[in-house]
Amino acid sequence: MKHKVSAVLAAGAVTAAAAIALGSPPSAVAIPTGPGTAPSGPCALRGISDDVAESADTPAGFARSSGVVRALTLFIDFPDARATMSPEARFDEFFPAATNYFHTSSYGRLTYRPMPLLRWIHMSRPLAAYGIQRGASFDPSSDGGYHALSREVVREVDPLVDFRDYDVINVIATPNAGPPATRTVLSVTFSGGDMGLKTADGVPFRNASFIWSRQSGVSAFRVLNHENAHSFGLPDLYFTDDRDAPPPVGHWDPMDEDWGPSNDFVGWHKWKLGWLSADQVHCAPRHGTPGEHTLTPISAPGGTKIVVVPTSPRTALVVEARTRALLDPAVCRPGVLVYRVAAHVPSGRGPLRIVDATPHSGGCYRGNKYVDPELTDATFLPGETYTDPHSGAAVTVLTENPDGTYRVRVTPARN
Repeated sequence: MKHKVSAVLAAGAVTAAAAIALGSPPSAVAIPTGPGTAPSGPCALRGISDDVAESADTPAGFARSSGVVRALTLFIDFPDARATMSPEARFDEFFPAATNYFHTSSYGRLTYRPMPLLRWIHMSRPLAAYGIQRGASFDPSSDGGYHALSREVVREVDPLVDFRDYDVINVIATPNAGPPATRTVLSVTFSGGDMGLKTADGVPFRNASFIWSRQSGVSAFRVLNHENAHSFGLPDLYFTDDRDAPPPVGHWDPMDEDWGPSNDFVGWHKWKLGWLSADQVHCAPRHGTPGEHTLTPISAPGGTKIVVVPTSPRTALVVEARTRALLDPAVCRPGVLVYRVAAHVPSGRGPLRIVDATPHSGGCYRGNKYVDPELTDATFLPGETYTDPHSGAAVTVLTENPDGTYRVRVTPARN
């Protein structure tokens, strides 16, 4: 029997730098210290608890999202779509770029290590025989779909690797299998609980991302960051029900638009993922007194990152500063971003929505077809105020300081 490959010794392992020490002023409400812990306190919204969602805590069964995350990375092709490139070349389309993205966005608090098995795993049937299309299920009773495909992958790989060594799984198909991503986006993640497929190591096959075709434009690797973020518990922010509606978040988070130029995660997601320490989150509980806060832009390590203003037990306004930066090159109106979070709204139904400071303006970033322009100038500038019509919560941008921080006044919800 062949020896299994240890995660520590797997070929192609990518390391990342040590965590960056952060510091900021005290919180308005005490929140347990230390990154990598689930948010808690009066601003940690509760809601959906059995699926990806904006609930502050992530259910058991999902992958860790801080510290060291080991990603078993596999490569598949089909009899009617044999790979025309080496697995090393396919791997290089995503790494080390995806690793570096997570490192930068998490301020060094996520060390993402892709552990590739650098060989093509040949599926036994043509692609069409699996019925892989958008919305294909992971049904153990079906002879097709992702369960059937994954059974073959596990059967081929089980003698070679120990699945207990990994936190997430990437199954990357040869790019000539299936339609181009510009026509149909097939990439998908099955995350969380037991999906009915066990490995020989006794662990369930789960938190698995399937990557198809190629994204277009710059930073095309981010489809993998988007899909892996589902394994960390984040929901889709774009509408998945094909409704004819403007994007709810646009280019302010890769869980909505992950094509085109890079974009960073919103601060609420960074808190949920364990990338913010306690003193970087200020809580303005309902019926509290107005207060002033200094926000350091999301792109910069250290400082207060978000102010959370609960508007009900399951909803909140969140306030953060966004400026042009390495992961935010498309920011054309630096300022203060305000958005609504709803922990009871399912993935793909608008659980997070940006408040547009300049509605119907047409936006300020119009140079890339993969960026919906309308929300690109959604930020509030000094002297501007947003008041939530339902709760009475209000945010006023007071100043932009010489050091690039923003001073805001927040009035908690009354209703």
